[in-house]
Amino acid sequence: MADAKVIPFDDDRSRGSGTGGAQRPGRRRGASGRRAGSGSGGGELGEVQRLPGRGPERAEEPVERPGSGASGGLEQRVAAGLAFLRRRLTGEYEVDDFGYDAELTDQVLMSLLRPVYEKYFRVDVKGIENIPDKGGALIVANHSGTLPLDGLMMQVAVHDRHPAGRHLRLLAADLVFVLPVVNELARKLGHTLACAEDAERLLEQGELVGVMPEGFKGIGKPFGERYKLQRFGRGGFVSTALRQRVPIIPCSIVGAEEIYPMIGNAKTLARLLGFPYFPLTPTFPWLGPLGAVPLPTKWTIQFGEPIPTDGYPPEAAEDPMLMFNLTDQVREQIQHTLYKLLVQRRSVFF
Repeated sequence: MADAKVIPFDDDRSRGSGTGGAQRPGRRRGASGRRAGSGSGGGELGEVQRLPGRGPERAEEPVERPGSGASGGLEQRVAAGLAFLRRRLTGEYEVDDFGYDAELTDQVLMSLLRPVYEKYFRVDVKGIENIPDKGGALIVANHSGTLPLDGLMMQVAVHDRHPAGRHLRLLAADLVFVLPVVNELARKLGHTLACAEDAERLLEQGELVGVMPEGFKGIGKPFGERYKLQRFGRGGFVSTALRQRVPIIPCSIVGAEEIYPMIGNAKTLARLLGFPYFPLTPTFPWLGPLGAVPLPTKWTIQFGEPIPTDGYPPEAAEDPMLMFNLTDQVREQIQHTLYKLLVQRRSVFF
């Protein structure tokens, strides 16, 4: 595997070549040759029949007919499941220009992540009201845990706890998009490359975008430096928010640092595999596959008060001093909240 690298978030170059195969896929079409799910007038996402499940966009409860009892609900669930499978097999479903598959995410991928979120990490969410109901916004969070499970849990938190059921579009390093299987799943979940071009396009479309500026420095730091924020880069995320005039929402995540306590880094092995680091934990690789199971820590995710950017003039995005000050403000707010949550925490596991 080629050496992994992080494309700086503030790098404005296009992603044509040199992204390690992370090119944006085109929109899929149905068997009829036109874009699946589109009506007679264009490319809007067609109405799909949802499987019953959790989340704010539930399918309407079936009207119970006399004598039907529970069998009616079961029949409807089976019919919905078969309709979902038919659409997947025939290709009659919609993905956007970044590869995001809303139907698959809502009905399958979120259902797989939700038990980990609810039962294993038992995530508490605070400040969800700070996320706007509509329009673009940039969520900036700390990054930790050796493997990027914190981003996935933040995505479930926004999807399930926000009153509007918003979808969080995460920006990821190019390593994600060169790994088999992981690449496809990330695209289906709505993730895209961490570059200014993609971030601005999503924000311009009114999407909720998530970024973790620490990158590999945060996720791969040793256990002794837990909850100490690493450098936030050159402030590219602030420049992007200023250009699109969207609020910046700081997010602090407690609990992820302890799932894989990283006590060592096999740098030689990491270079051979093309990874930014190869973690050594108390259980991995000594216990084999069992050592890859994360510890069941108790998580808290807190979304802070938005930092508005619409009051700055258009040229503010090119002001390095302003970008430095805003970057430092976001970083300090996240760090302060982390310390506050750690003081309030009773235990790592409870």
